[in-house]
Amino acid sequence: MLRFVLRRLASGVVLIVAISVLTFFLLYAAGGDVARRILGPQATAESIQAKQHELGLDQPILVQFGHWLSNALGGDFGASWFDNLPVSQVMNSRLPVTLSLVFGATLITAVASVLLGVLAARRGGWVDRLVQFVSVLGFAVPGFLVAIGLVLVFAIKLGLAAPTGYTQFTDSPTGWLSSILLPAIALSIGSIAGVSQQLRGSILDAQRQDWVRVLRSHGLPESRVLYAHVLRNAAGPALSVLGLQFVGLIGGAVIVEQIFAIPGLGQVAVTATSHGDVPVVMGLVIVVGAIVVVLNLLVDLLLGWLNPKVRRA
Repeated sequence: MLRFVLRRLASGVVLIVAISVLTFFLLYAAGGDVARRILGPQATAESIQAKQHELGLDQPILVQFGHWLSNALGGDFGASWFDNLPVSQVMNSRLPVTLSLVFGATLITAVASVLLGVLAARRGGWVDRLVQFVSVLGFAVPGFLVAIGLVLVFAIKLGLAAPTGYTQFTDSPTGWLSSILLPAIALSIGSIAGVSQQLRGSILDAQRQDWVRVLRSHGLPESRVLYAHVLRNAAGPALSVLGLQFVGLIGGAVIVEQIFAIPGLGQVAVTATSHGDVPVVMGLVIVVGAIVVVLNLLVDLLLGWLNPKVRRA
């Protein structure tokens, strides 16, 4: 098990390095005149040249990447070119906001997907068709429309949740829950559709297996067969899909955070990418890449716990 964890971590580090190299060179290829954007259109040629020298943009790109990499390995991701805030400070203030939103959406996805998937597989008939219709509808409707609809109905008309803004958990737990509830629901709609359908199909496939018929022939109650054996066997593929959906939720949080005015990484990503703020974008790449690597490792470990065959493999 230790060898497996170390091997996955090593491959994750290689992946992060490869993505960092690709992102760095793409940013510089599409960067344009960053110094002029920082100083404004009225800046003189001398001030632009001085700014380029200050940022190291007058050096060869390989030298620039070497400097960034050596500093990053030491935990220094530099400072934003536009507001001079350290990248680590930006990440520390914005990352918990986005993670609380994404983890909330993941929890809603997991609970709703299990309920819908089990209900569709167990009941069948019109219930199954209704769940599939709702799932297709969840795929088809854009997330930003769902977000706007939730704001109009539950925040503005009913007043059950905060329409915009974010409250720190330490300031008010109830205010924090109210501020992330609607964004998390809007973010999870598409994921619920995918995971519930995967779980439904896995349950139906597992119920056709010989070992399920053996359990039933031994007189086990149908509920115990389903929840203690079939569901655990079917949870593996659904868990893999949920892990992929988690990565997608991080990207989807960019739009949801804009709609609900949540000060997370989404706003930082949009601003930094549009301005060509290389230190901030590279910090985002490293942070998100590390989250994805750790998440994939946790999913693999959970799959091994659920399925002994995967554990032995």
